[in-house]
Amino acid sequence: MPIAAVPAYLGQVFESAPPGMRFGMYLNLWTSRTDQENEVRKRARQKSHEGQEIRRHLETHGMDHTIVWLCSRERNPLPRLWRKNDFAARQVWQDVCALSKSDRHTLTGLIQRQAALAAALPDCFILPAKSTAPFTTGLGNEHPLENGFSFLWPYGLPYLPGSGVKGVLRQAARELASGAWGDDTPWCRLPPPSGRGEHSTALDILFGLESADRQSEHFRGVLNFWDVIPDIRGDRLMVEIMTPHQTHYYRDGRQPHDSGQPTPIPFLTVPPGSGFTFHVQCDRARLAHLAPELARDDRWRTLLRSAFEHAFDWLGFGAKTTVGYGAMQVDSHAATKKRRQAQPDEKTPREATSTLPADAAEIEKARPS
Repeated sequence: MPIAAVPAYLGQVFESAPPGMRFGMYLNLWTSRTDQENEVRKRARQKSHEGQEIRRHLETHGMDHTIVWLCSRERNPLPRLWRKNDFAARQVWQDVCALSKSDRHTLTGLIQRQAALAAALPDCFILPAKSTAPFTTGLGNEHPLENGFSFLWPYGLPYLPGSGVKGVLRQAARELASGAWGDDTPWCRLPPPSGRGEHSTALDILFGLESADRQSEHFRGVLNFWDVIPDIRGDRLMVEIMTPHQTHYYRDGRQPHDSGQPTPIPFLTVPPGSGFTFHVQCDRARLAHLAPELARDDRWRTLLRSAFEHAFDWLGFGAKTTVGYGAMQVDSHAATKKRRQAQPDEKTPREATSTLPADAAEIEKARPS
């Protein structure tokens, strides 16, 4: 059985560890001496010519010499010690995906902690959402299983970094401000720059500015984007498969053709239907100093709502959004529940959207029926 590359006193049973630890330090993927010996005996029992040859070599030279001999062969070599075990790579995904009761308890605690902190802040934009497609992020992280994943440390649970949220919304704001999506968007009706320098546009004031050379100009935006902790649906993560057929073209530079061999590549995802609550904190005092027109009547909230609406409809969050991953929508049920908990004496409204937080209700009203 393949083992994890950890000290012997830790053992090899890691069911209680979070998914991130099982995907990283405790990954049972590496060939042990026991694996090598079992494979040698398995091959020696075969009735083929190769099996007879291995059996004679084992009887004559012993196990140590046979292992060295088989590892050095060009055809069907024996996996070397502490090398990646290809058979284990196909089996390890199921062990990584499981969420224990402890993982669920930690996940719930993190979500509740964020909610309590956001409720105590006067200028925090809160938007409950739900994924309508699998969500994944951090695929570019190096990992023995070809594709990595982003886990929040030290908890070892999936998350969407706040920097990723900021990047998507900044792109949404750019697209809306360009006028290509219509001149009636809030971003197109902004007042002209106030002449306070390069960071005088609303987009730069809200999101910040960094010069192309990353040397001459730096400006921190007034919005602070929190990490998003997904409320994972069910008790497992999911494994998706991408199957590139043109590896010979993209990697080796050869001419593309239709006879390329497909290469299945698995990667981790958060299942659709999981909850994602976005929190964006505004430095109102600084905003009022830099752009009073954006602080007046909470206009920054209006701009942020329109950016979220555009991101939900057209951009998505995380990785592989161009093929449908990371799609989300406002979670009306969760938003209604939060509103009723905050106002327990409020009577049942006539319309469902009237029970939503203002940020979520505006997006729901703008969505075409």
